[in-house]
Amino acid sequence: MKVDESPTIASLFEEIKSQADSHWQELFDSGQPVIVVGTATCGRAAGALDVLKAIRDELERQGVDCPVFEAGCLGHCYAEPLVIIGKPGYPPICYGYVNPVIAERLVKEFVVGDNPCLEFVLGALEANDLVPSFADFPRATYEKKIVLRNCGHIDPTDINHYIANGGYVTLSKALQMSPEEIITEIKDSGLKGRGGAGFSTGQKWEICRNTPGRPKYAICNADEGDPGAFMDRAILESDPHSVIEGLIITAYAVGVRNGYIYVRAEYPLAVERVRIALRQAKKLNLLGRRILGSDFSFDIRLFEGSGAFVCGEETALIASLEGKAGMPRHRPPYPPTSGLYGKPTVVNNVKTLASVPQILTNGAAWFASIGTEKSKGTAVFALAGKIVNTGLVEVPMGTTLRQVIFDVGSGIPNGKRFKAVQIGGPSGGCLPESALDLPIDFDSLTEAGAMMGSGGMVVLDEDDCMVEIARYFLEFTQRESCGKCTFCRLGTKQMLALLSDITLGEGTQADIDILKALARDVKTGSLCSLGKTAPNPVLTTLRYFEGEYQAHITEGRCPALMCQHLIAYYILPNKCERSCDACVGTCTVEAISPNKKRIKVIDQEKCVKCNTCLMACPPQYNAIVKLSPPSEVPAAEK
Repeated sequence: MKVDESPTIASLFEEIKSQADSHWQELFDSGQPVIVVGTATCGRAAGALDVLKAIRDELERQGVDCPVFEAGCLGHCYAEPLVIIGKPGYPPICYGYVNPVIAERLVKEFVVGDNPCLEFVLGALEANDLVPSFADFPRATYEKKIVLRNCGHIDPTDINHYIANGGYVTLSKALQMSPEEIITEIKDSGLKGRGGAGFSTGQKWEICRNTPGRPKYAICNADEGDPGAFMDRAILESDPHSVIEGLIITAYAVGVRNGYIYVRAEYPLAVERVRIALRQAKKLNLLGRRILGSDFSFDIRLFEGSGAFVCGEETALIASLEGKAGMPRHRPPYPPTSGLYGKPTVVNNVKTLASVPQILTNGAAWFASIGTEKSKGTAVFALAGKIVNTGLVEVPMGTTLRQVIFDVGSGIPNGKRFKAVQIGGPSGGCLPESALDLPIDFDSLTEAGAMMGSGGMVVLDEDDCMVEIARYFLEFTQRESCGKCTFCRLGTKQMLALLSDITLGEGTQADIDILKALARDVKTGSLCSLGKTAPNPVLTTLRYFEGEYQAHITEGRCPALMCQHLIAYYILPNKCERSCDACVGTCTVEAISPNKKRIKVIDQEKCVKCNTCLMACPPQYNAIVKLSPPSEVPAAEK
């Protein structure tokens, strides 16, 4: 491919950037307050659209002409909805847990008046003497935002915001480099695929470029389907242009004219914002024919997947793009040599592509200096489950699990004890407290029985039964199996049946040995990573929590009091308050009624063990207990 060495590329982009900078300065240097509302999916689920409407309505009532725009996910999902107000004379202040009433107050008292409403402040975006900044938070010690650098700070539907903050500068420079120079830079950076496989990105590009055959294809794999994982979705909703720019650079380096962004249809907001971003990029000639006046032409199509988890595997994804059933195929050949329609194809994850512009901007040595010797750069995680601060976090590779869970995520809520962390998605592993000081990198997690995966991290506490957790994740992977491989189709089904028996108290000691043998066979005999890694939750829970399996089998007891068939609820007669009917009113199946002495009694035949009675019982009485195994019925219940 001929490289355009004329100043045309630079001058054309400079004109685009100048217009974007003017737009940005007009927004923030006008002397007016600016209001930003986080409306990614996490914000919307918490009521951000109602907050946005309340702000706009109140501004209209007050007669104030104040710019208001929507942003994506700032990472502090636990405190959604988030509102950021920038006002001359004050640092940009982020408010958390905002509702429509608080939103109206913020407009009246801070935007119109001069009261910053400190009682609602979550943190400031800049260091200041008024309120603590996010840089002062304990998590800031560990966070290093590369992929998430723009998320929550810019309007993802306005390309000018992205360009004014350094976007597409790298593309204009890359088009003045040779493809070989770009590939060398990516190889030297040590960037590995962030979708779970951890293969060298630069090597993948090089193989694809050097493989004969035209046309070649470039695909962004945004088919994120792990329970508890939302990193790719949040990036596409918050900063879609970073992914698009990375994909364009990939295509230029590899020699590709057509690309795809494969995103699941269950992400409607991500789909909408990517579609807008593609349209805007094409309008500015950052996408399409002769990009920025160069000889390079590249176009991207958005493809909506139907939600099959197996399509996260690259060959199944390619089959889906071809209009076939999403089933993996034998490898080799690998996609870089024979992929979409049998042509050389490079497939990269959202986070991988979003890293590319920053690597070329700051240099391979800069990226390689972050992380560990074998795992370079940062890792993006979605913190979910039993953790105080749920949300997105980006930390250097090598940060320990303890630092992420307790320093970034602020530990376990309600005074509960940490039990395990499920890392790497449903095919990852459950790691115990003894593994908390394990560094987060590709090799360490694999040795411990888990894997990096795409970045899901589900925290579990003392109330979680590890047998049930293994059963839950195996049920997911078994249901999502495409059925092509006998070992995956039938082996996981049999493993699931054994786990179900154990949670019902019907397991035997022989089941443990059968589970281990089946797990080995499924890992060995499955074609794709879904089957090869599906047994991981079972193997890691057996490795680190076999005592819980033994309790279920030999004692008919669930130590975590989670497995419904092994627990029962009882009302203690000496603690039950006769005049209180809280449990009676909340029982949806009418299993609770008073006896002749007005002491409440639970009908064990009717009880569905939903736990509502336990939650409804006033703490001063504490009259309801949950037992495993079910003990002798208290005297009052006879």
